[in-house]
Amino acid sequence: MATYLYRIGKFAYRRKGVVLAGWLALMILVGVGAATLAGPTSESFSIPGTPAQQAQDLMAERFPAQADDPMNSLSARYVFQAPAGQTLDQPQNKAAMDAVLEQVRQIPQVKAAAKAEGALADPIVANQKLTDAAVKSATEKGTSQETALANAAAMSPLSKDKTVGYVQVPFDGDQADVTDALRSSIDHAAQAGRDAGLNVQISGTAASDQQPPGGATELVGIGVAAVVLMITFGSLVAAGLPLITAIIGIMIGSLGITIATGFTELSSMTPTLAIMIGLAVAIDYSLFIVSRYRHEIEVTGDREEAAGRAVGTAGSAVVFAGLTVIIALLALRVVGIPFLTDMGAAAAFTVFIAVSIALTLLPAILGLFGRKAFAGKIPFLKSREPKPGKQSAAQRYIAFVTRKPAYTLIGGVLLLGVLAIPATNLSLALPNDGTADPATSSRQAYDMVGDGFGPGKNGPLLVVVDAKDAKVAPQQAFDDVVKSISSQPDVVNAQIAGVNQAGDTAQVLVTPKSSPSSDETKALVDNIRGAEAGLNAQTGVNYGVTGQTALESDVSNSLSKALIPYLAVVVGLAFLLLMLVFRSVLVPLTATLGFLLSVAATFGATVAIFQEGWLGIISNPGPIVSFMPVFLIGVVFGLAMDYQVFLVTRMREEYTHGASAKDAVIAGFSHGARVVTAAAIIMMSVFAAFIAEPGTFIKAMGFALAVAVFFDAFIVRMVVIPSVMALLGDKAWYLPKWLDRILPNVDIEGKKLERSLPNDERKELQPVS
Repeated sequence: MATYLYRIGKFAYRRKGVVLAGWLALMILVGVGAATLAGPTSESFSIPGTPAQQAQDLMAERFPAQADDPMNSLSARYVFQAPAGQTLDQPQNKAAMDAVLEQVRQIPQVKAAAKAEGALADPIVANQKLTDAAVKSATEKGTSQETALANAAAMSPLSKDKTVGYVQVPFDGDQADVTDALRSSIDHAAQAGRDAGLNVQISGTAASDQQPPGGATELVGIGVAAVVLMITFGSLVAAGLPLITAIIGIMIGSLGITIATGFTELSSMTPTLAIMIGLAVAIDYSLFIVSRYRHEIEVTGDREEAAGRAVGTAGSAVVFAGLTVIIALLALRVVGIPFLTDMGAAAAFTVFIAVSIALTLLPAILGLFGRKAFAGKIPFLKSREPKPGKQSAAQRYIAFVTRKPAYTLIGGVLLLGVLAIPATNLSLALPNDGTADPATSSRQAYDMVGDGFGPGKNGPLLVVVDAKDAKVAPQQAFDDVVKSISSQPDVVNAQIAGVNQAGDTAQVLVTPKSSPSSDETKALVDNIRGAEAGLNAQTGVNYGVTGQTALESDVSNSLSKALIPYLAVVVGLAFLLLMLVFRSVLVPLTATLGFLLSVAATFGATVAIFQEGWLGIISNPGPIVSFMPVFLIGVVFGLAMDYQVFLVTRMREEYTHGASAKDAVIAGFSHGARVVTAAAIIMMSVFAAFIAEPGTFIKAMGFALAVAVFFDAFIVRMVVIPSVMALLGDKAWYLPKWLDRILPNVDIEGKKLERSLPNDERKELQPVS
């Protein structure tokens, strides 16, 4: 491996024109592809095979006129609240609502049927029409007037006290057709009601007030990275090299993902996550190689040779670090949730580009700059190298750790264990208006509906009843299902909302008493599903439950079932990879256990800040996004192994060149600590910058990744792992002989590279203690 990469590095440095032209051509190619093949992103979270999705599929089959995905169809809900002490049925408030609806009808994208006279009515008129229709239907079908009035009240767009009402407005198109102009028109229509004194808030897919992710956050991360790189290298040019390669990498990566949107449906969060991860690793990987390049120049004095050696040694660590991240991300396919699979694949693609650029484009750029690669010296940033006979801060620190390793090990483990305690209260939910920022109109509309109608109004359940093979008449089967559901303690109302043309399938709308994300509503979903077997035995009827809470429950169940297989695949493959790198059994084992500590502490910190609201940092603490934990585990594992590889490979390199186990830990840590510290700070800064994003998932993910890097790099890899390595001594590098014969030797420490060099150069390649 080292010898092969050594040749790549020398070739790229020497034939810089060819390499630079190749990358430029690739960038132009993906740019053209992105401009011509790009498609829309989606907010839909479909999970094939789950009970909720099966119910939606059945509804699409039996009710083709309603086949649109309800999570991706375009609509806006105008929620009106009367001024204090007033009701919406007062003349001035009715006039204000009518003025809003008149403006709504002027929006071109509103469906033609909704623009028809009388189609969009204010909540007062709509409530009266609904009540009259319910009474008439009850008379015709033999349903009691009391039941009809109760059903009408549950469906009513007007609250019981007439202080809150809403109007649902359908739009042509889907979420890909939502533009700033449309959002502006929707909000402008509400202004007439606001000017008249009403509180008018808007929710729905057409009126989303979330800004698209990306933009300034990347610039903040890059800015902090630039400062850290300047401090690390003391040179403006050298500091700019990792930034140049990282920017090129995320440009190619993001354009490639844009091309993919033309062929598959990707979540709008996918490109942002990919850029977040790709940017962080790209800067770090280039930093490690440039740092090693500077060291090799001091040893050899030959820049082309130094480039080859830097790519052959530090580049080997980059390859294996990148592979662990890619494995962890691609293994998300095991979970079986398409949008998670897509997120992982997109992020893995950007990591692959980052590794490729670090190994080829970076040495070509070093060749382009030549002797000016470390030009632009910053006067007040002097060399941090210790004076002869004097230890550096890293050497003093690691000497302390290796002198009392048991104490530092126990201290690090206890600290992470305490930080992990809040994770025991982890609560999960899908993103919805109820978890949005309280300052947004969609969240205020959600709260107004909950206060006016009851929390269950925000998340009704839909039961799709299949009576095709029923033993009784379909209507009797439907009524039995309604009666069974109505007997549940957390149900406000259950009624038949529609029957298909064939008369064999019905939609039963269920209004819970509790909010969509509450434990009571989740229990209600389980109870309704649990009652199906009994009804099927009696009447032969089948049904499925869908809706927000049902989807959340199914996501949680899917993730719970997939978590152990996912961890087994990720940890198993990475364990094998680390055995190849370190030629050891115990080093990969301690690396994996260290990851478990850092990820547990990360969950604890994330729950404390984002769910429990500690320190008041988050204005709207609430449940963690359901799919965040498994995605976080994958990413954190990959990043954790990055620092393990970068620090411990240098220890391995020292050990294979004859140093004792303890001296190898000291020397390897001393050489790697400064650059790993810089890399960790850069990665933390890039991730932390995304906390400023408006989306809850991206915000929480940025925070979680930032603290994960802090815990893993500074506590696990710089406290726990050196302590364990010092305690183990030579045993750390133990590998059974039979296993040593089986495992291929990838030579990450450059032993084969050393033998392939002339005799007078071999000594120069050896690390300086």
